[in-house]
Amino acid sequence: MREKSKCGVSGRSARVGLTTLVLLAGLSGVALAAPAVRGNSASAQAIPAASPLPALTQQEAADPWQAALQYCRAARQGELEAQYRLGMLYAFGLGVPADRTAAASLFAVAAAQGHQQAQDMLETVAFRGEQLPPCVLADVAPAKAPVVPVPASQVALSQAQKKTARIISQLARWYGVDPDFALSIALVESQLRPDAISPKQAMGVMQLIPDTAERFQVQDVFNVSQNVKGGIRYLRVLLDRYQGRIDLVSAAYNAGEGTVDRYRGVPPYPETRQYVNKIQRLYPPAIHRPDQYRYSASAKLKRWQ
Repeated sequence: MREKSKCGVSGRSARVGLTTLVLLAGLSGVALAAPAVRGNSASAQAIPAASPLPALTQQEAADPWQAALQYCRAARQGELEAQYRLGMLYAFGLGVPADRTAAASLFAVAAAQGHQQAQDMLETVAFRGEQLPPCVLADVAPAKAPVVPVPASQVALSQAQKKTARIISQLARWYGVDPDFALSIALVESQLRPDAISPKQAMGVMQLIPDTAERFQVQDVFNVSQNVKGGIRYLRVLLDRYQGRIDLVSAAYNAGEGTVDRYRGVPPYPETRQYVNKIQRLYPPAIHRPDQYRYSASAKLKRWQ
């Protein structure tokens, strides 16, 4: 991406509901010494009495349900990091069924105790929840996520890329962007690499330049969920600005709104034209699918021809 306008976007103030505070106060009273984990018992493994949470990050990638199983117990014991990480698994359906209410509730509990990343995610999910998952309230195993067929476009992705793609898809749905379009942008921008940095200092999965990161209040451009949230919010702004036209939205994401407005169309830069072609090969619709009935052909022609 080249230039971006600096229009401010106000943040959402997260609030913790009374029910969540009651749940928070009651966590210390949950029975922790049940002899066995119930539910999904054939697959459940014994939880070590003192599992260091940092060691579970690798297990999240290999078997997120087993990681969730251990996070549940640690969350019941009041571990803020476990509450946050379990919330992430529920938010994006990793190992456990996607559950926005459970995720928001876990983020709220951890945020109320000062966990900053949980506070950030509570704002990202843009949802209030006051129902903790059963495995945090009692010694039961969490349900397992349903097996979802992998789309053909993602078959060649690594496990890390598939996890990032899952995060992109979920956040896109929350912010009214077609997941396939958001994934197309991310694939062309960074190949889903969270550590990607361009010669023009565009960074992270969605390749945000500093001005865009500031505009959409992204504090850590190398944090996948923050970066993706910022990029998707920007896509939503562009989709509204250009009435769902994929060629103009893609061009603006690459070259900036000012450039597209100045040329009243895709600018004649070879880099931008190649970029738009790459996006359209991955996402063929001319108009953003969720907005096809929102913008009439007459409105598009009136503004851009």
